[in-house]
Amino acid sequence: MSRTLFRNGTIWTGTGHTVTALTVRDGRIEAVGAEALAAERSADHVVDLEGGLLLPAFGDGHCHPDHAGFEAMGPPIRDRAGVEEIVEAVREYALAHPEDEWIIGASYDSTLAPDGVFDARWLDAAVPDRPVVLRAWDYHTIWCNTEAMRRAGVDASTPDTERGRFARRADGEPLGTMYEWDAVDAVLHAAPARTTEDLVRALQIATEAYAAAGVTWIQDAWVEHASVDAYVEAARRGVLATRVNLGLRADPERWREQLAEFASDRERVRALGDDRLTANTVKFFVDGILENRTASLLAPYSDDPCTRGMPVWPYEELVEAFTAVDAMGLQAHLHAIGDAGVRAALDAVEHVTRVNGPRDRRPVIAHVQLLDEVDLPRFARLGVIANLQPLWARTDAAMKELTFPRIGAERARRQYLIGSLLRAGVTVAFGSDWPVSDHRPLAGLPVAVTRENEEREPAGGWLPEERVGFDAALSAYTAGVAYQAFAEKERGLLAPGMAADLVWVDADIRLMDPHDIALQSAVRGTWMSGARIHPPSDRRSAQ
Repeated sequence: MSRTLFRNGTIWTGTGHTVTALTVRDGRIEAVGAEALAAERSADHVVDLEGGLLLPAFGDGHCHPDHAGFEAMGPPIRDRAGVEEIVEAVREYALAHPEDEWIIGASYDSTLAPDGVFDARWLDAAVPDRPVVLRAWDYHTIWCNTEAMRRAGVDASTPDTERGRFARRADGEPLGTMYEWDAVDAVLHAAPARTTEDLVRALQIATEAYAAAGVTWIQDAWVEHASVDAYVEAARRGVLATRVNLGLRADPERWREQLAEFASDRERVRALGDDRLTANTVKFFVDGILENRTASLLAPYSDDPCTRGMPVWPYEELVEAFTAVDAMGLQAHLHAIGDAGVRAALDAVEHVTRVNGPRDRRPVIAHVQLLDEVDLPRFARLGVIANLQPLWARTDAAMKELTFPRIGAERARRQYLIGSLLRAGVTVAFGSDWPVSDHRPLAGLPVAVTRENEEREPAGGWLPEERVGFDAALSAYTAGVAYQAFAEKERGLLAPGMAADLVWVDADIRLMDPHDIALQSAVRGTWMSGARIHPPSDRRSAQ
């Protein structure tokens, strides 16, 4: 058993103090501080931190790695600054990939067209003879060309449903923008299914990106039954660079038959005996998003008083499904954006706790964008983990042009109440929702601390009382996510006996102007159970 000493930097332990040295042996932290430094002569390897910062490795409590990997395999549209640029990127991709029967990409910026509505004819000008489907950055909306709608059989006679809506022309014909499950799936289900090889490649791309960002555990918050094969294959091949827990999506229309699938998928993954892959969670979409008016609200939308959003589940079905899943010992992970959605999620947790009795269930409500003050204390009382995306807690273009007009000034002040949740004693775990937003914790930390956008506006932060201290933000990315993963005795802190999941940043980011962190600091190394997983070319172990 070899010993590795980390020294010559600041080591943030997450336990309320810093030290200057740490040793790792047999994949676990052996000693910290003076005791670690005393072992210098017996160290087999020494990592010189060069004045940088060593931390517990980050976690991501809510993301979609397969979607992120697929983005790298399709037309590059995420950073395009206008509709014309997106169309040109699609045209160039189509010319370079004549073998692709369908062209599928993501993630376009919904603010680039009025009210977020995009026309199929714009894509027809670039690719008229093959289907094109592009996901918006929110992944609840798609934009497609006319050929895609024709192949899918979507026309003026195709109705809106309780879980899907089509933007339409004056004559009733679909315009080319679709919202939420039924409408999105009406087109995507006509496309050829992704192959297992494609999925494995996407997972490799995404988990390697996470390792480079200092992340060693992620929660895939949207896994279909058909995708579990690819995850199992990726684990068998050893191409998962990080640990992944699967959030198996519960479908409102077939959840009863899914119960057997959930049990089977969990056992298949357990049988691998590889801690890089677990399947302990079921994902429930409670509502949609504010930007396309599908998040569920307690009061009507400010710019459309005829709607309060689009709940994904009838409440009675939600609690029945949740109760059944909980009885199987699976953790619930509930997407809830609107204040009515959050309340329904909390009501469901309360119901399940009453019906199934007490256990260490750790339910997660993800996003918690709009929160009624009456519901805030219920999180701690019910033991609910609030998983929030700090990058969203700023006044960017989407917030100014789409969100604020949807909900009005009063409700706008009740968004992303990170500080209030922490003060109320709630366990907060951070996530990225990648590829919806940047997967790097070094990009999310500054927003959690300042609540200012990239232009450093508004000065002092948007809803400054909801800013959090640097240590609290780091803890939400480390100990908070470890608790969400039922791994607080293994990860999230740097203490003797804990797994040696570590990230080395080249500067002490706690002392920097927060706005400079993402641009002027970098991850130098990432270790998982003592094995170095970044840079990928260096596979030396600290065991």
